[in-house]
Amino acid sequence: MRGAPRRGRVGVRDALLVAALATERLLELLHSRRNLARAGAAGAGEPAAPRSYPLMVVLHLALFTLPLARRWRRPRPPAVGRLAAAGVLAAATGLRVWSIASLGTAWNVEARVPVDLVPIRRGPYRYCRHPNYVAVAAEFLALPAYLGAAREALWLSLLDGAVLWARIRGEERRLGANPAYRSAFADTPRFIPRRGPRRAPAPPPPPPPTIAARAGWPGPG
Repeated sequence: MRGAPRRGRVGVRDALLVAALATERLLELLHSRRNLARAGAAGAGEPAAPRSYPLMVVLHLALFTLPLARRWRRPRPPAVGRLAAAGVLAAATGLRVWSIASLGTAWNVEARVPVDLVPIRRGPYRYCRHPNYVAVAAEFLALPAYLGAAREALWLSLLDGAVLWARIRGEERRLGANPAYRSAFADTPRFIPRRGPRRAPAPPPPPPPTIAARAGWPGPG
């Protein structure tokens, strides 16, 4: 019938896009394993939220398969919507790669906080504490939307948000136990960069007074 919406088909470009993103995830897993191997069992620390990792694996598998499967039964999304979703997806992928590169050998997929944690304030971590999770949330929204699976974009985003929230809470408990991290990120927002100059981190507490100072004697110098 004239004017009826065309049913979507999984084109070669769409399949290649999903395959490229899935390949990126596999490369990230290899990178994470190398980082954990370098740190060793003792230095890598305990996972911040161990129950969240298997759920994240399942959700990422759903992200790369469910929208493609549903695409066959949905009308082809409008070009403007696909273009907007592609822009968000490209920005999210760039932010994700930037975040991982900035953390270097400290990054891993299990949210293990190193025992000898040194706070990193370079890259996107100058502006917010969890840029990688911002990128993940954007990917869960943009990829299904690009493929015309608006319902899947909503439900996958809600499920991913619930899992990420539990993971972030566990991760921040471990990070917050480190005085250097608390000082470095005291004025840094979680997700949305704050406009305007950032206040300087609080200085470390002064050392305890010497015996001479407690006694009222002049100290060195």
